[in-house]
Amino acid sequence: MSKINIFWFRRDLRLSDNAGLYHALRSDKPVLPVFIFDKNILEKLSDKKDARVEFLQKTIADLSKELQTLGSTILVKHGKPEEVWKKILATHEIDAVYTNRDYEGYALERDEAVKGLVEEKGGKFHTFKDHVIFEKGEVLKKDGTPYTVFTPFSKRWKAKLSTKLAVPNGTDVSENLSYYFQSYPTEKYFNNFHQTDSMPVPTLAEMGFEPTDIEIPSKTVAQGVVKNYDKNRNFPAINGTSRLGIHFRFGTISIREKARKAQVLNETFLNELIWRDFYSMILAHFPHVAKGAFRKKYENIPWRNNEEEFKLWCAGKTGYPMVDAGMRELNQTGYMHNRVRMITASFLTKHLLINWQWGEAYFAQKLLDFDLASNNGGWQWAAGCGTDAAPYFRIFNPTSQMQKFDKEAKYIKKWAPEYGTSNYSAPIVEHKAARERCLEVFKVALNNL
Repeated sequence: MSKINIFWFRRDLRLSDNAGLYHALRSDKPVLPVFIFDKNILEKLSDKKDARVEFLQKTIADLSKELQTLGSTILVKHGKPEEVWKKILATHEIDAVYTNRDYEGYALERDEAVKGLVEEKGGKFHTFKDHVIFEKGEVLKKDGTPYTVFTPFSKRWKAKLSTKLAVPNGTDVSENLSYYFQSYPTEKYFNNFHQTDSMPVPTLAEMGFEPTDIEIPSKTVAQGVVKNYDKNRNFPAINGTSRLGIHFRFGTISIREKARKAQVLNETFLNELIWRDFYSMILAHFPHVAKGAFRKKYENIPWRNNEEEFKLWCAGKTGYPMVDAGMRELNQTGYMHNRVRMITASFLTKHLLINWQWGEAYFAQKLLDFDLASNNGGWQWAAGCGTDAAPYFRIFNPTSQMQKFDKEAKYIKKWAPEYGTSNYSAPIVEHKAARERCLEVFKVALNNL
C-alpha cells in the first residue's frame, strides 16, 4: 500500500486560499482530505435542530462534490476524534497529517492527543496558521508581553502588517509572509489530491439531528456594505453589516482575502477583523478567561441571578424594546446585530445583575457565528470584567440607544410587532433604579477587596 498524506479539515472548510491544504498539496505524497463530526462537541448540543450542524453537514457535502470533480473525495467520520484517528491510522499508510491550528482549549488537547497517535505510527503532524492573521506571540509589546488594550494592539497589528520582510539567505519564508495576507494559491496543486472514488457523507438524521428553517447568510457581500460600513454599522434596521460571522467561524471564506479587501475599502471593517485576532490572542495568553473573569476582582460581584428575569431576557420580554427585539432576532435567526448585542449584554449584567456567564452560554447556544474567544471577549467587555472593558459605571440606557440607533423603531417593530400597543410587556425593572443598584453593588464589591 502506497503512503499518503492527510489534510484534516476543521475550521477551514474551503479548498482555495487554505494555508494547511496548500502545504499538504505541495508535499510529495497524494493528499486525502478528512473531516470528523466530533461527538465530543455534538453530544453537548441539547437542541437537535441546530442550524450550525445543518450548515456543517451541507458544507461538507458540497466539499465532497467539489472534490469529486477533481477525481478525489473526502473521508467523513462521525465519532470521537481519538477513536476515529486510531481506525484511520490502522487502515491507511500515512506519512504526514496536515491541518490548520485551532486555539480553543479543547482543540489544543485534542490535537496534542492526535499528534501523539500519528507519531506513534511513525507519521508527522504539521499545523499551520489560517484562522487568524496574527496568532499568539506575533503581536506583542516591546517588552514581549501581550497587549490587553485593543487600540495599541491594533496600531501594532497594522504596523506589523505593513512591514516588508527580506528573504533571509534565500530560504522559504512562506510562513512569515502569511503574516501579511500572503495568499496560498492552492488551486495550482489540486491535481495532487488522492485519486479515489467518492465516499459517503453522514446525513443529519444519521447523526441524530434534524433540519431547521434558519437561513444561513450568504458569504458574498455587496461591496457597498463594506465601503459604507463605518456609516451604517450601528443601525440595526439597515443592511449595514456583512453577516459573515458564521463563514469566518467555519472558514468557508479566507480571513486573508477579506482583510485584503477591507484594507482598500474600509478601515472600520478592517478593525472588526483585528478584534477577532485580539480576542483570539487574549484566549491564548490568558486561558483562564474561558472559565472566569479576566480581572479576578470581578469574581466577587454578588450577582442576583434571578431565574425568572433571565427567562424573560432570553424570551425578549423585558419591556425594553431594543433588548426584546434583539433577543427575538437571535432566537428566530441565530443572528443578532452587533450594536444590539452590546445593549442586550449590558442590560443582563447591569440592569438585572445576572452573571455574564449565563448570557455568554445562551449566546453560545444560539449564535450561528459563535466563536469562544469573541463571544467571551464581548461578554466580559459588557460586564466590565474583561480586557479593554467598559468600566462598570458605563451602563447603556436601552431607551436612549433606541432613540439614537432605531429612532423610527423599524428594527423593533420587525421583531417585536406588539410594541406600541397594550399587548407590549411592561418594563421588568426601572432604568434609573436598576442603574443605581448596579453602581452600588459593583462599587461595594470592588472596593472591599
